[in-house]
Amino acid sequence: MKRIATAMIVLGASAALALSGCAGGERGGTGAPAGSQPAASGGLNGNQLTLGSGFAAGSKIGVSLPQKTSENWVLAEGLFTDQLKAAGFDPVVQFANGGAPEQQNQISAMIEQGVKLLVVGAVDGSQLGSQLAAAKQAGIPVIAYDRLLMNTDAVDMYMAYDNFKVGVLQGTALLEGLGKTAKKSPWNIELISGSPNDANSKPFFEGAMSVLQPKIDDGTLKVVSGQVTQQQTATADWKAENAQKRMDAILSANYQGDTSLDGILSPNDTLARAALTSVKSAGKPNPVITGQDSEVESVKLVFQGVQYSTIDKDTKTFVTKVVEYIGKIAQGQPVEVNDVKSYNNGVKVVPAYLLTPVIVTKDNVCTQYAPDTAAGKAAATVCGK
Repeated sequence: MKRIATAMIVLGASAALALSGCAGGERGGTGAPAGSQPAASGGLNGNQLTLGSGFAAGSKIGVSLPQKTSENWVLAEGLFTDQLKAAGFDPVVQFANGGAPEQQNQISAMIEQGVKLLVVGAVDGSQLGSQLAAAKQAGIPVIAYDRLLMNTDAVDMYMAYDNFKVGVLQGTALLEGLGKTAKKSPWNIELISGSPNDANSKPFFEGAMSVLQPKIDDGTLKVVSGQVTQQQTATADWKAENAQKRMDAILSANYQGDTSLDGILSPNDTLARAALTSVKSAGKPNPVITGQDSEVESVKLVFQGVQYSTIDKDTKTFVTKVVEYIGKIAQGQPVEVNDVKSYNNGVKVVPAYLLTPVIVTKDNVCTQYAPDTAAGKAAATVCGK
């Protein structure tokens, strides 16, 4: 596993272009041909992107976040508030816990308040077209944060961890974990994917299936329920109760008696813990299960060997990079992008800056995390540091 993780890390953000071929070059949607250049208003010159002529120190910056469905979103709120203030801006940071309609209203209000730049982590990236068009009309640059904004030309860039690579790491970890068990293949597995209204769910699932599908085809893996498409495996709104209810039904219908559930592909930690609750209720042994986000409880479970893996996508590093870019944009300076081909939102190919995710298992859980992060503190506790 260490060798696999190291190999993935070395690939770095530059591997995003190569990986895009596995996803058909269109990770975010369809419409514009893959590889086409973003709209001229983006100011793209090679890997340098210029967004407007800048704005004054002390300007309002709008940050619109989705529901508080994971620890990382909650952490992002505080980080954006503190770091934007420290950088000399006036942050307006809000959650849209009421869903897409509330986010629409919040973004409209931010525009009315005179924000000079918008960072949007969408509840549903396809439901903000009118609000983003109004931002474009007002000359407000828009950064899609973590989730791609769909079906609009009014998004200037996308900043995220490489979500296709996240899926590749998860699929690889599932196979590696199964290979370490006493049971020999074929292994019985089930698949969980994310919310259909989150554009990230597609690259997560496609990345994982680029690894798993060949093993399903050759009989190494068997999906006993037969549910193998993203639509069949989706979890509405990323809610744990929805994943648990579906897993309860799958176990009841397909895993009676001695039929073993050997592995579960889970796209994040919250859903992994929900699936483990379902498995425990069914009286089955813990399967090899993946996750993402390095949530505190899952970091502990990885150390204990209950959850096989998670993904480190450090929120502090991510927010710090976004705030750094906002500072450059405020000064009228260009910012670097490292993928100008992969993220087709149905109207344009959005230039992207991708950070590199890292797989975490019991092998590296005690050494991977920065000590001042929630995951790092959790790891320090369980690792006796």
